[in-house]
Amino acid sequence: MNFSKRTNWNTEENELARKLRERQASGLPIFDLTASNPTRCGFTYPADLLQPLNNPAALDYDPNPKGSHRAREAVSRYYASHNTTVNPDRIILTTSTSEAYSYIFKLLCNPGDTILVPQPCYPLFDFLAEAEVVNLSYATFVYDHGWQLDLESLRRQITPTTRAIVLVHPNNPTGHFTRPEEAAELAALCRQHNLSLIVDEVFLDYAIAPSPGQESFAARNLDTLTFIVSGISKIAALPQMKAAWLLAIGPGSEAALARLEVLADTYLSMNAPIQSALPTWLDQRSHLQSQIHTRLQTNLAQLDRSLAAQLAQQQWVSRLQIEGGWYAVLRIPATQSDEHTARGLLDLGVLIHPGHFFGFPPSGWLVISLLTIPAQFSAGVEHLLVYIKRNQESNGEPLSP
Repeated sequence: MNFSKRTNWNTEENELARKLRERQASGLPIFDLTASNPTRCGFTYPADLLQPLNNPAALDYDPNPKGSHRAREAVSRYYASHNTTVNPDRIILTTSTSEAYSYIFKLLCNPGDTILVPQPCYPLFDFLAEAEVVNLSYATFVYDHGWQLDLESLRRQITPTTRAIVLVHPNNPTGHFTRPEEAAELAALCRQHNLSLIVDEVFLDYAIAPSPGQESFAARNLDTLTFIVSGISKIAALPQMKAAWLLAIGPGSEAALARLEVLADTYLSMNAPIQSALPTWLDQRSHLQSQIHTRLQTNLAQLDRSLAAQLAQQQWVSRLQIEGGWYAVLRIPATQSDEHTARGLLDLGVLIHPGHFFGFPPSGWLVISLLTIPAQFSAGVEHLLVYIKRNQESNGEPLSP
């Protein structure tokens, strides 16, 4: 049987996945420092959460390509809470941000065109791009007293086939919010090279501490075609409900929306009960968000206490600054591959992300989730520090502060 090259992915189980599967099968404890599913992180959900799905109005089939007006008005109110006005007619509902990306890639790219993505970043775009027969090129974030976009790296990566720049705001996993001056330079690049800007704001509500530049791109007058994607997977901690959207603003957005509406009409993917329930879930989001904010602050404080407890002459693990999101990036000695470190930690029952998973160099970086249940988080971090300490005492030199 012949299959398309676009789905010729390597789906073989790697050694880390194999070790995890075997440990789970054996019943041995696992301190999961990769947790990203809020429904399994011990949060309290409203007892009547599913009640809006029983709305009889969902029995009426209204195949509006953009989604029901009532649901889109609820999304518009969400942006109003971020001090910006968004016309519901500029919103198209999708089942996920992945589907929103697929619409936008179809809109902007012919096969073989290129999307530019700064790294480190969550490794979703590789699969989405291959599925749409689109190429990816990568610019870089740099770390110097905080994360910064390397705008010169972005500029160098632009070619005649480049069609858009993707940002995650705040970035996953670095937590970097795109600052106003960075956004202005990005918009100038887009205008110069006739590019669009695609901004993923799923973590927008999870700032670690208030600071300038944390507003939605919908509130920024950038004078360039901009697509914003988001959804209730993070906003309302409801990944299982499969409700998201895309928003088109700026020059050319009317023509873009006309084409996107045809794409949405072709798929008609979001079901009526979810659209009916979406306003209620968005209006109730503070119940879960407040719990998540508390969790993030609790675990971040515990992480900092554990790191501070390292001996002054043995500062082998450090935390990089974080502005928002659910993750923390750790710098460790680059004396072995992060994959090797991840396997060694899993032998101790600690599951972490090796940095290369997000596009970091192969050694010297770990990424951990701040969403993990606190008792598990604290124990996992302590095991991690012990492992790094023992490994360095036997094999390596301490990481410079």
